This record gives sequence, structure tokens and C-alpha cells, in this order.
Amino acid sequence: MRKSYFQPLLKAAALACSLAMCVSLAACSSSSSSSDAKDSSKSSANQIAGVTAKGKLGEKPTISFNTPMTVSDGSYVVLQKGDGDVIEDGDRVCAQGIALNVKDGTELMDTWTKNTPDCSLKVDSSTLSSTYYNQIKGAKINTTIGFGVNDSDSSGYSYILAMTFVSKSKDLEKATGEEVKDVPANLPKVTRAKNGKPSIDMNGQGATDSLISQTLIKGSGKELTDKNTVVVKYSGWLTDGTRFDSSWTKNTTLDADLYSGGQHTVITGWQKGLVGQTVGSQVLLVIPPDEAYGDTAQGSIPANSTLVFVIDILAAY
Repeated sequence: MRKSYFQPLLKAAALACSLAMCVSLAACSSSSSSSDAKDSSKSSANQIAGVTAKGKLGEKPTISFNTPMTVSDGSYVVLQKGDGDVIEDGDRVCAQGIALNVKDGTELMDTWTKNTPDCSLKVDSSTLSSTYYNQIKGAKINTTIGFGVNDSDSSGYSYILAMTFVSKSKDLEKATGEEVKDVPANLPKVTRAKNGKPSIDMNGQGATDSLISQTLIKGSGKELTDKNTVVVKYSGWLTDGTRFDSSWTKNTTLDADLYSGGQHTVITGWQKGLVGQTVGSQVLLVIPPDEAYGDTAQGSIPANSTLVFVIDILAAY
């Protein structure tokens, strides 16, 4: 199961985890620390002393420090300055990571060996604590920064999470691709505003007992698998045309796991209906109750409802 390596960076309280999870997660930190509230951007007071790195830029570094040592949440050290493009606000960044126990220097986690960079990190001050946002924004690709993390679970691990930023991209703002011409005539009709916001005519669509997944715009990006998390904009309706939710009206996006047990859980109809689609696509989903909320009412959604969604796939990681 794919998980994010960047849980320590989120402003929201991070989840506690076992060592087994931490090895695949790059571990979890305590909740946003008081040092974040007092953060002074690039103040030397928050820098970790005595840590060095050697190696070719963009490859796994060899990191050295004297043990045992202590680190505080929100502390950092720039280990290698990169030579690539500058990371800007709003960029999605892929990073390789190493977590090193500061007590004895042992490696708790490594993404380099299996080449599994984490691309869940978006440079956004609303989701990153100020320390991390200020250090990552403006850094160059192939930069390696070590962050101090103190685990909140019973293991009590303190470690340096050394991240090397290996690539960057921008999420799409709306579906971008080729309009699909052969959409079945009996499906709901979708139109779009200039900004991409969808409207819908149900065209007689009633309850269904089987999932319908229809591509409306075919994007040219990566094909989604059941191991991906997708970044989407969406609107959802009941079959009587009542809209019950829309990220467009809130000007937000949603991260949705296409696998079970993740941090961004969505209904089964989304998971099944989006696998095999491509980034940049717009997809119409008509979801039967047993792949939505079943016989349980959910807010303004009555029990046993067939749901209709129009989903723009903006990115995947």
C-alpha cells in the first residue's frame, strides 16, 4: 500500500505509527510543534549543527553525524544545495528520503534503494508548516535538506528525515485533453464553463445497479492504477439533479486514494471507476448505492442513492 513519506511536514496532527509503518512512511512526527508557531523562517536558531552529507547531487547521499544527538521538531539543515530548477509556490515535488535514528545513526527508512520517490508533497503554505514551506520553496532540484522529527508514538524515535528533491511539476487546474466523441446518448449530459466547472442535465438518468465510468475528456497523462492517490476537482449530484457537493464552488481540490486503507479514503465507486483513467481526463461516474453509501444516509444524500459525479483528474502520485 502506498503511503506518504511526508507525514512529518503536515500542519495537521500527524498519525502515530508503528516502526513497521514508519519504515514505509518515513515515519510520523508529533503534531505541529510550538516551534512552528515561533518559526523565524530561516533563523539559525532552528538549524541542526554537526550533520554533513557527501555524494553526487541527485543520488543517495552519505550522511554523517556524531551519535547520540537530539533534534527538535521544526529544526533543519541544508545538506546539499541543488543544481536544478528552482522550486516555486504551488509546485508538486517528488523526493527521495532517508530517515536516520539520531540515537545511533541507524537507517530507519530509505526510498532510494527501491527507487520509490514520494510525490505527495505540494509546496503550499496552507498545508505545510512554516519551517518546511520556507525551506523547500526557493530550493533547487537535487537539494537535500534534513529535518528533525520526534515520533509521537510509543517507539519514541527521534530522527533526521533527509529529503532530496528530484523533480517538480504543476498540477492541472482542469481537465485538459481530447474531447471524447462517442459518449452514449442515454447518459447524463455534461457542459462546462470556461474555467472548467461542470453542469449537468440528467437526461433521464435514474437509479442503477451497476457502475458506469465514462471518459468525457481523454487526458494524455499517466494511467491510474489501484496504487495511486489522485488529485481531483469534482461535482456530485443525486439523480434528481440536486447537487450535494462540489470542490469547484469551494475552489479546492481533493486527494483520493484508489486503494483501501489509505489516508484519503473514498467510496468504492470512485476507486473502481477511476483506475485505468489518465491524468488530464474528465470522467463521468454513475455509482449504484452498494458502491456508494448503501442504505446509510450521508448528510444530504438519502439512503440507497445512486450518485452521479463529474471528476477532473489533475495529478496522481
